[in-house]
Amino acid sequence: MSKRKIAIIGAGHTGATLAFIVAERALADVVLLDQPHNEKPAKGKALDISESGPILNFNSKIKGTSDYQDITGADIVVITAGAARKPGMSRDDLIQINEGVMAQVTDGIKTYAPDSTIIVLTNPVDAMTYAVYKLSGFPKNRVLGQSGVLDTARYRTFVSEVLNVAQTDVTGLVLGGHGDTMVPLLSTTTVGGVPLTELLEQEKIDAIIDRTRKGGAEIVGLLGNGSAYYAPAAAIYEMAAAILKDEKRLLPSITYLEGEYGFNDICLGVPTILGENGVEQVVETTLNDDEKAQLQASADAVEEVKKALKNK
Repeated sequence: MSKRKIAIIGAGHTGATLAFIVAERALADVVLLDQPHNEKPAKGKALDISESGPILNFNSKIKGTSDYQDITGADIVVITAGAARKPGMSRDDLIQINEGVMAQVTDGIKTYAPDSTIIVLTNPVDAMTYAVYKLSGFPKNRVLGQSGVLDTARYRTFVSEVLNVAQTDVTGLVLGGHGDTMVPLLSTTTVGGVPLTELLEQEKIDAIIDRTRKGGAEIVGLLGNGSAYYAPAAAIYEMAAAILKDEKRLLPSITYLEGEYGFNDICLGVPTILGENGVEQVVETTLNDDEKAQLQASADAVEEVKKALKNK
């Protein structure tokens, strides 16, 4: 079988970190693509990663480029490209700027990697996933967005810190839009199989949920300039590996809904089975009344953002 190939559009911190993880774990060869004026940094980062191969014992090939032709044959294309919101910029301005970026990127993907599966990371990610789905014309199983894996990882981290237990013993699921309305499912949160509600009082649980919803902003505040990239890159890696290895992982993904959970014509974070065909199934877990109300509120917030899209 020929070597698998992942193309990463956007050679910033997240894209470069993802390229390193993919290469180091020998998941696939990597193409790291950025705009022509950023081609040299993309090439430099690719070369730097390549030179770690003899030390870390991997043989993955990494190429930096600005030529979309180089993504030809990619099995997965990850979109991290896009503008960050700047002082004085409205939310609608940011959405329309990044929708324009998605249009340009999607055109390149359609031309050179028409059989790929697309994973979107660009914010606002729910709306950008929707834009890419509509612009690409790809089947819905081959266009998905990343937020739930990252948000769940933050949730699990914060639970483990409060309880002083291993992160890997904490299981949980975070659904909904990526932002202040995300929905950590308390009913499915366990530590080594023990329900979280038996280990912590509600006040501490509420504080964890609040910190999870503000997890990205917390890192932005600490960095002072820029946003998270190690954990987002790791989250994308987990999704890409599930697809390329046909692992049939149950992971939260942003996917296009057609009636699931009562929602239509929206891209929203829900539990999915990821395998070689991308989103192979949306898992409709039972939600209690409070969780249903929270998920509805989250979907309403995503719909509000979606209104600013030109292509909807």
